[in-house]
Amino acid sequence: MNQDHDILISVRGLVAGYGDRRILRDISFDVRRGEVFVIVGGSGCGKSTLLKHMIGLYPPIAGEVWIDEQNIVAAEGEARDQLLRTFGVVYQSGALFGSMDVANNVMLPLNEFTQLPEDAKLQVALSKLELVGLDEAAHRMPSELSGGMQKRAAIARALALDPTLLFLDEPSAGLDPVTSAGLDLLITELSHYLGITFVIVTHDVPSINVIADHLIMLDSQTKSITAEGAPAELRLHSKDPAVRRFFDRQPLPPQSAIGEKSYANQNERS
Repeated sequence: MNQDHDILISVRGLVAGYGDRRILRDISFDVRRGEVFVIVGGSGCGKSTLLKHMIGLYPPIAGEVWIDEQNIVAAEGEARDQLLRTFGVVYQSGALFGSMDVANNVMLPLNEFTQLPEDAKLQVALSKLELVGLDEAAHRMPSELSGGMQKRAAIARALALDPTLLFLDEPSAGLDPVTSAGLDLLITELSHYLGITFVIVTHDVPSINVIADHLIMLDSQTKSITAEGAPAELRLHSKDPAVRRFFDRQPLPPQSAIGEKSYANQNERS
């Protein structure tokens, strides 16, 4: 494990897959404290799979995941439970419980892991909702919220136990550009003002350009990391055609005569 104490997460030699199928091979990278770290790549490249291994949801076939100098792969019992409580997770759907109001959704981790009295738990939930701009929606049901508000509520719940690390899976999925931009601003503010470290899976290029300090790009063919660095550096100076296509939102080479004609016309216009 890397002994640099500025590194919060260290992934080393990770191999992931299901049965005989390999999805990721020899994945190694570091996430530094306080940065917004983004995992990108095409569909089916293993972005969400990597995230699920980082949070300990799935065991890797090989390799290690260190969080704050603790190996989540090897951790067991109470040590593992304590480690899992040091970070929050926001899934793509938000995963709010539709049978309870927003405040009670945010209180769930407090009910599970603390002995606080009910009024104290409610005050914590309200403070987290205020942090994400949803204090006036505390007693509304999830079905009454827009998609963007549901994502914010899920972030508030992930913050309930005051973690310094948050994992987000496709936070802007299904959101309109204005709502997505508002979520980007929230992530940036939480990072800058509270020092929260983010690990975010996304394919939203405008969002990446705004929020990311550092990124890795996964490749479905090699099943490994094909590029790593600051978004601006990769966007402006990468010599890898796949990286340029990603940031320029260019299609793959055509597979049909119709595609060839369309691709040629697009290149002429550009």
